[in-house]
Amino acid sequence: MDIAEILNLDPQRIWNHFYSLTQIPRPTGQMKEVTRFVMDFGEALNLETKQDGVGNVVIRKPASKGYESSKGVIVQSHLDMVPQKNMDVKHDFAVDPIKTYIDGEWVKARSTTLGADNGIGCAMMMAVLEDNSLQHPPLEALFTIDEEVGMDGANGLGKGFLKGSVMLNLDTEEEGELCIGCAGGRDVNVSFLFQPDKEIDKGDVAYKVSLQGLKGGHSGVQIHLGRANANKLMNRFLKDVVTNYEARIAGIEGGSLRNAIPRESFVVLTIPEQLSDDLIDLVSEYESLFREDFAGIEENISFKAEKTDMPDALLPEEVQDDVINAVEACPNGVISYLADFPGVVESSLNLALVQSSVDSVEIKLLVRSSTESRKDWICSSVESLFLLAGAKVEFGGDYPGWQPNAGSGLLHTMEKIYLEKYDKRPKVVVIHAGLECGIIQSNVEQDLDIVSFGPTITGAHSPDEAVRIATVEKCYDYLVETLENLK
Repeated sequence: MDIAEILNLDPQRIWNHFYSLTQIPRPTGQMKEVTRFVMDFGEALNLETKQDGVGNVVIRKPASKGYESSKGVIVQSHLDMVPQKNMDVKHDFAVDPIKTYIDGEWVKARSTTLGADNGIGCAMMMAVLEDNSLQHPPLEALFTIDEEVGMDGANGLGKGFLKGSVMLNLDTEEEGELCIGCAGGRDVNVSFLFQPDKEIDKGDVAYKVSLQGLKGGHSGVQIHLGRANANKLMNRFLKDVVTNYEARIAGIEGGSLRNAIPRESFVVLTIPEQLSDDLIDLVSEYESLFREDFAGIEENISFKAEKTDMPDALLPEEVQDDVINAVEACPNGVISYLADFPGVVESSLNLALVQSSVDSVEIKLLVRSSTESRKDWICSSVESLFLLAGAKVEFGGDYPGWQPNAGSGLLHTMEKIYLEKYDKRPKVVVIHAGLECGIIQSNVEQDLDIVSFGPTITGAHSPDEAVRIATVEKCYDYLVETLENLK
């Protein structure tokens, strides 16, 4: 596209900064260049700019005249993005910029994630920092690192790094909603270890079976939509073909990121040559079955098999069967809903990755829950299941939920502003996605009054990610007016 298209969108300050961020590769774990970019930005404005031990950046802007005695306000977004792309696209997230384009009312990326989650929030913060015409209390713009995998930036935030007592998080994805709580999470890591089986029947042939075209998406925000999980679908087929067609699994690669609903799965298997036609027919039958089961939800399911080179080794039959049975039995999707917020997910489980190597099968899951008790229970259940199957189970990446504050003065102010400005009430929500708010609160010495909001973003954590153009300007205007009213 013509680069000028996105740069001419309003507010130009925001879209200019967002475009700059799209030119910097910033998948989780690759933060050096983007944090340097943000620090250079703050220093060029002659603002106090600091970086903590893990890499988070804070830029401080003094209060406007008349706001000197106001409570300090923290505005916060994360710098990293989820790297997801369609299989037919050549894109290296470690070096290639994101290619954006305008599609009607939306800005999108060409077959990759866009990075509006949370690049738009970062761009709005940069616009506030550089605009000296705005009226506001003492400001701290906190740019956290590595949120998408492990919440490392928020978890590593040092006490004393922040001074403010009010925080505006800009990482939610529906304009008109004010978020006051979110789920916590915990990683579950499962390992099946084995010695590879190198005895392959001479009469066997090898096939690569590919499941593609699923929507995927954010494993918190979109987990309730009933989208297909590629690992669960592939495993359903594998149980049948192994049980009834003498197939053996040589390798499997399903899913890509823990916090993304898996969109694709690929398996190399062997099967007696005389059953080749039966395999092709079975794959076709399952493609029709999957499309029927997910009619109205998944429109582009593709399930194909093609001959491939013979592998050097196979999973031992016992391990193969244990993996298939455990994945088949493992829950996936929504586990429970919140009683106080009808329709809002309380807890969920995302069976995110199933991947084999020469001597192991690794399964990675993400448990989300608004309550610690439910999170513990789900983790215990999953642990018991995989232990019974002979696997090793470990936990990590634990982070707390963010509990709603019904007496929030910040929320009251923001509700009033929204009603007066747009003649309707904002929707106050608790979301199932993991935000950094609860972690940041636990890592500072002072009590924080926190509200999260943002523009409308759809398809986060997938190549369908898009941000609605009009909501960016509306959200920014609302941010500016909120700051003006926090005197």
